[in-house]
Amino acid sequence: MSNILNIKPLGFPWETQDPFLFCAYHKDTYPKGNSKMGVDVDLLKGRNIGQDFMSKDGWNMYHGKNIPGFPYHPHRGFETISICKEGAIDHSDSLGASGRFMEGDVQWMTAGRGVQHSEMFPLLNEKEGNPLEMFQIWLNLPKASKMVEPHYKMLWKEEVPVIEHRDSEGRITQVDVVAGNINEIKAPAPTPNSWASNPANAVAVFTVKMEANAEWTLNKTNPKANRTVFYYSGNAIAIGERNIKVNHIIELNAEANIQIKNGDEESHFLILEGLPINEPVVKHGPFVMNTDEEIRETMIEYGRTQFGGWPWNETEVVHPRNKGRFALHSNGEEEIK
Repeated sequence: MSNILNIKPLGFPWETQDPFLFCAYHKDTYPKGNSKMGVDVDLLKGRNIGQDFMSKDGWNMYHGKNIPGFPYHPHRGFETISICKEGAIDHSDSLGASGRFMEGDVQWMTAGRGVQHSEMFPLLNEKEGNPLEMFQIWLNLPKASKMVEPHYKMLWKEEVPVIEHRDSEGRITQVDVVAGNINEIKAPAPTPNSWASNPANAVAVFTVKMEANAEWTLNKTNPKANRTVFYYSGNAIAIGERNIKVNHIIELNAEANIQIKNGDEESHFLILEGLPINEPVVKHGPFVMNTDEEIRETMIEYGRTQFGGWPWNETEVVHPRNKGRFALHSNGEEEIK
């Protein structure tokens, strides 16, 4: 019996299984930045500014007008897990929190009852390009936690375990353990009200890099969990008797040890696992609730309160160029890396 349950092409955003809602993968080769850490106006010609997802010249402005990224927008009822692989990401929110995270860092934000935030990609380098690579994963909240207070936490790269596995030929597979555990190696704790905060829910988030021809085994987990591998970079891999080309989603049996043999190019994956929440999901843009009525109530409340408003002078908030990695929390505590 095959341990592969389903294979389908990657799209945008990536389709996920409960308890995850979706994953957006961004890889942009941004040009050098201007004095405001944005893009020179001449390079913006021919783009659909405000809604630029066309990957012209290998990069997007997304919803930014001068600086690439996602200016302030609301969320309610779920969590965002933002994994930075390269570049810089500037966070600001309606609670007054802010931060900058970079290669290897992870931001975990519980939107809960409602928050506005922005995620901008400052072009810090004025002399050469500013490549960016990141994942943003939406993890659902159960009904009991959808209206908790918002919470924002950094998992700094110094805290995220990185495992190097050598196979019998000495070829290396590197695994970053963002959530969950591999054997005795555990990820940092997520936000306190997360579905991932209870180990019984078997939530795991791994990023994986395999050398050419490397072999690695993904250990079994809770048999009731959903398990998905997103194969986004490389050429081909083999799982059992199946050869799978790059740019595919692979849904796997959670109660089996899965041996992966890489092809002749370096390969990269994102792996998401977790017990399903098994509750109704009603989405409306940045709001995820359980019923249509809750969505209507959310829209009314957001129209009335703006989830606390926007305390920043700009819609595209970036922090000083020389600020470095930091997290300023709404209670005034600041982490500096």
